[in-house]
Amino acid sequence: MKNTPYHLKVKMTILILFFVGIFLLAFFLSGDLYSIIKDPALLKKWMNNFGTYQILMFVLIQAFQVIIFIVPGELVEIAAGFLFGTTLGSIYSIIGIALGSAASFIIARVLGYEFVKWVVPEQMFNRWNIFINEDKRGGTVLFLLYFIPGTPKDALAYFAGITPVSYLKFIFISMFARLPAIVFSAYIGANIEQKEYTNALIVSAIAGIAFLIGFIYKDRIIKWLYQL
Repeated sequence: MKNTPYHLKVKMTILILFFVGIFLLAFFLSGDLYSIIKDPALLKKWMNNFGTYQILMFVLIQAFQVIIFIVPGELVEIAAGFLFGTTLGSIYSIIGIALGSAASFIIARVLGYEFVKWVVPEQMFNRWNIFINEDKRGGTVLFLLYFIPGTPKDALAYFAGITPVSYLKFIFISMFARLPAIVFSAYIGANIEQKEYTNALIVSAIAGIAFLIGFIYKDRIIKWLYQL
């Protein structure tokens, strides 16, 4: 975005809203929201207080988690399955993640490179930096980065905002690539709620192995992406 007086005001407004968001998250966390999310049964009891608005509240929590990315996203996705079942939990998570990812993408696109460099952890930013000017293969790179288990998906939404990839293309790619992991997490949560612990354990083990493989080999995969 250009640095005219008007655009500087827009940037400042968005930056203020971002810090207000961080403050609000800190306020909620001080109210033990993190502990509530970690305990699905406690979360279900807490969500019941919102009555007919509990779906909206969950979607907002999921979106807020993506924007701030302090609370692990997997916890919220598992909670979705516990609260709403595999199908609806996956749908509500996708909606929330799409909203949060869209907000992160737009914030990054407005505030630019230096802001993203400040928000995204340095090691991750340096690893992804080579892809900033990618146009033709940018979509493929983003899809694979989102698909690889162990990649910090929420921070990646900010990084995507300073690449040439369009907004609609980013949303489609990121949601499609994240769908398997979201459904897996919701399935785990739904089985915990149904006390089907064996199923939950099996899927958790599969997800854990996939995460471990992705974590171990992600640097090699990223190096391979350099050569595409």
